[in-house]
Amino acid sequence: MRKKLIEFRNVSFRYGDEQPWVLKNVTFEIYESEWIAIIGHNGSGKSTIAKLLNGLLFPQEGEILINGKQVNQESIWDIRKEVGMVFQNPDNQFVGTTVRDDVAFGMENRGIPRYEMIKRIDETLTAVGMQDYRMTEPHRLSGGQKQRVAIASVLAISPQVLILDEATAMLDPKGRTEIMHTVSNVQEENDLSLITITHDLQEVVQAERVIVMNDGEIWDEATPREIFSKQEELRKIGLDVPFIAILASELKQAGISITDEPLNQDELLEDLWTLHSKT
Repeated sequence: MRKKLIEFRNVSFRYGDEQPWVLKNVTFEIYESEWIAIIGHNGSGKSTIAKLLNGLLFPQEGEILINGKQVNQESIWDIRKEVGMVFQNPDNQFVGTTVRDDVAFGMENRGIPRYEMIKRIDETLTAVGMQDYRMTEPHRLSGGQKQRVAIASVLAISPQVLILDEATAMLDPKGRTEIMHTVSNVQEENDLSLITITHDLQEVVQAERVIVMNDGEIWDEATPREIFSKQEELRKIGLDVPFIAILASELKQAGISITDEPLNQDELLEDLWTLHSKT
C-alpha cells in the first residue's frame, strides 16, 4: 500500500473577491511514486492546481497537505523542498550564466554543501542527457535542451514531487517524445511522484491515473483507459481523444471485435493480431 503524499481537501480558489471561482470544492489524493495527469479545457483550473501545490498561490477555502504538512505561508519553504515545478517556457526559469550555474542555483539557496552540489549537478545533468553541455550558456540551447536543464535544476533539490505544467507545449513532436522519455526514466529511477498538466494526449496515456477538470471541478478521475473510453462525454466538455482510441471505436462499429480499449499503436496491433490468429 503506497503512502498518501498529497491531499486536496475541499479546496476553492479565485483570483480576487469579485472574480468567479476558478476551483470549486476540489478534493483528491496523490500517492508516493504515482504518475498523475491533470487535463481539462483552458480555464478549467488545472494550472491553478499546480501553483497551489507549489505554494505560489494559497486557497481561500479548504486545505492542501503535502506529506501531512499543511501548505501555508509558514510552511512554504519546507514545501518547496518537497515539490519541484517545470513551466511551459524554460527561459523564465533560467538564472545562471551557464547550465552548471543554473542547476547549482536552487541548491545554493538551500545551503547545500559544495561537494554535494557538484555530485548532484553531475548526476542530474547525466540523468537528462545534458552533461556535455554543463558549461554552455542557456540561450544557446534548443527548446528541448532547455527543458532538460530546467528538469535537472528541479531534480537537483531532490524533491518528492515533480510537476510539469505544460512543460512540453512549446516543443515539436520529437522534442515532446524525448522529454517525456527522459521524465519517465527520471521518475522511475528517483521514485518521484509525477504530476503532468498537459494537452498532449500521448503524455496522458502514460500516466497511472487521470484527473479531468471541467469549470473548476473534478469531472472524472480514473485510469487513462477508462477516461478515453468516454469519447462522446469528453468531446462535450471540449477535450480530444487519442487517435488510436477513435480508430478502435470505428473498427468496432465496422464489426471488428476488438477486446480492449487500446491506448497506443502497439496495443491496437496486438488486438488485431490476436483477432487475426483466431480466424
